Amino acid sequence: MKTRLVAVGKAPAWVDEGFSEYASRLPRDCSMELKVVAPGRNQSDEQRLLAEVRRDETAIVFDARGKSLTSAQLAEALADWRMAGRNLALLIGGAEGFGAEAWRRAHQVISLSHLTFPHQLTRVIVAEQFYRAWTILAGHPYHRAAPAGDHTDGP
Repeated sequence: MKTRLVAVGKAPAWVDEGFSEYASRLPRDCSMELKVVAPGRNQSDEQRLLAEVRRDETAIVFDARGKSLTSAQLAEALADWRMAGRNLALLIGGAEGFGAEAWRRAHQVISLSHLTFPHQLTRVIVAEQFYRAWTILAGHPYHRAAPAGDHTDGP
């Protein structure tokens, strides 16, 4: 399975380095590459991103209004996508986010958090979370799950 992270606009070097760090950790059978789309003049960022989705790809949209997943749930989704034998297009919107068309065309809309992140930083977060999902599936010790109930109760 090949994964393309499709995002709008160039990012600072530290973002590219962070993305590359996690993408390089993924095995060949779960590779991830970055496709940068120039901000649109005549088309919206959303239209330009959607135009990049190939026929052999399943579109996954990242939007704050999407479904929240745990790392384990993302790992399950990754396993399902791999079993389906399709490549992935992970779409990260620009500053304006996504509208109804992206939601309609997406196989799934995922929220990384209720917090708002700069769209460029989201590239690093998505790459890290996909690496984490892969480590969960591989039984790798990188992932350290919190005990049940620990995520909101505090010390």
